[in-house]
Amino acid sequence: MTSLLEGAKKLVTRSSDIGARVDGLERAAAAARGRVDDDVADHATAVAERAAGRLKLSADHTVVALAGATGSGKSSTFNALSGLELAAVGVRRPTTSWATACVWGKEGAEELLEWLGIPARHQVTRDSMLSKADEDVEMRGVVLLDLPDHDSTEVSHHLEVDRLVQLADMLVWVLDPQKYADAAIHDRFLKPLAGHSDVMLVVLNHIDTVPEARRASMIDDVRRLLEADGLTGVPVLAVSARQGWGVDELRALIAKRVAEKKVTRSRLEADVRSAAQRLQDAVGTGKAPTLSKERIAALDDAFADAAGVPTVVQAVSDSTRLRANRATGWPVTAWFSRLKPDPLKRLHLDLGASGKELTGASRTSVPKATGVQRARVDTEVRALADQVGEGMAPSWAHAVRAASVSRLPDLNDRLDRAVSSTDLGADRIPAWAGLVRVLQYVLIISALVGAGWLALLAFGSYARLPEPPTPEVGAFPLPTLMLLGGIGLGLLLALVCRWLVSLTARKRARSADKRLRDAISEVSATMVVEPIRAELVSYGEVRDGLSAALR
Repeated sequence: MTSLLEGAKKLVTRSSDIGARVDGLERAAAAARGRVDDDVADHATAVAERAAGRLKLSADHTVVALAGATGSGKSSTFNALSGLELAAVGVRRPTTSWATACVWGKEGAEELLEWLGIPARHQVTRDSMLSKADEDVEMRGVVLLDLPDHDSTEVSHHLEVDRLVQLADMLVWVLDPQKYADAAIHDRFLKPLAGHSDVMLVVLNHIDTVPEARRASMIDDVRRLLEADGLTGVPVLAVSARQGWGVDELRALIAKRVAEKKVTRSRLEADVRSAAQRLQDAVGTGKAPTLSKERIAALDDAFADAAGVPTVVQAVSDSTRLRANRATGWPVTAWFSRLKPDPLKRLHLDLGASGKELTGASRTSVPKATGVQRARVDTEVRALADQVGEGMAPSWAHAVRAASVSRLPDLNDRLDRAVSSTDLGADRIPAWAGLVRVLQYVLIISALVGAGWLALLAFGSYARLPEPPTPEVGAFPLPTLMLLGGIGLGLLLALVCRWLVSLTARKRARSADKRLRDAISEVSATMVVEPIRAELVSYGEVRDGLSAALR
């Protein structure tokens, strides 16, 4: 980027932003690749590379290319402008695919000629033959190219013309009165260069062969065709290279354009603008959208439903009740709960280390997503992608949809792994349950002591045993209070603990639900949201790059 801006500063004034425009186009093309047609991205990249290459070369020279069909008189126009008969210096109209260059002021132009790909044998240096004529001084800095015929039967000629038309700073189209409306030049060259009016001239050569009464109407007709090609305002000059008519005016106009030092910048700006506009047509003009929190929340809910989160949360609640009731219930009946299966263990969610070694740490027995649940996931993914793609070009919206489903084949495994690796917090009994368990056993022991005491009182006289003392508490004997109180308080405590267990189960279910949904949210972010967000980042980069290129 640094060398690009330095080249721009050499080429134009410091206030110019051509370097930033080229850089913006390059960034936009790179970010758009894979999301638009390769032809569009390739074209933008090629334009950016050409512009960057031209910015690094001589700012004191302007490449002016003469192009036209066979018989249009390009060579004679080239000779007339250069003031040389090329055959006299050993160079004649090339029959190969190479163009010929005439350079006014070759110092500093070597790298430019090398970039243009003009061999040394096809270069004519005007310096050694410069006269003191004002017109030669005015032409200093011009690199005049005589291109092969664009309608030549040689494929190599076609390729050379296409290449140099893209590289030239200024284009002079030499037309023949008999073939100026030929579709070959209009459809292949002029229409694609719409928007390049500032760097283009049109020469109607052989005007001496046209009756004087028809010349004005013919020039008007050429202008009409150019306007139809999108080239409004292009100067049209009537010239006869053989007779010398209009050559001085053409030479003066070229010299004026070159002296203004705007041609190269205008050509690069037109190229960048055209490529950026074509890329923008493929990308769309909508602003980079943001992901809706509501849509993401709906997607998370669909994923959680498909992962069986409600089933697991209910299992956490049931398992907490089962384990806590077993720990805090009346010991006489609590052991019956051991006969009931643990809901979490049935789902392979709380098997302990040895159980995970047998079943696999990431594999559970949570029921697989039903067709309805999977359809809901697909619907929410599509809704999120459609909302993001709204306003984008079809190709980019398609890229967003493709990104949204690119990782879904692994969805079931990722959801199962997220559920199995989440700490559900159901393996620990409440802290107060330990105290309750001690109290329950104290009450059981009290009831057993009371029962034994009463048995001793009942059968002691029969066994001729001495009658033990029987203290009373109020109107009730102590053994009776111990028996009835141990049983009654134990049952009452079990009932109270059931209420506490229910509260604990609901609290742990809510905690497990939050932990599971957080884990599932990470899965949805990784598998759907992040790929979409990556597309949005690229889209934003393209929009920023195009904004700079079209500024």
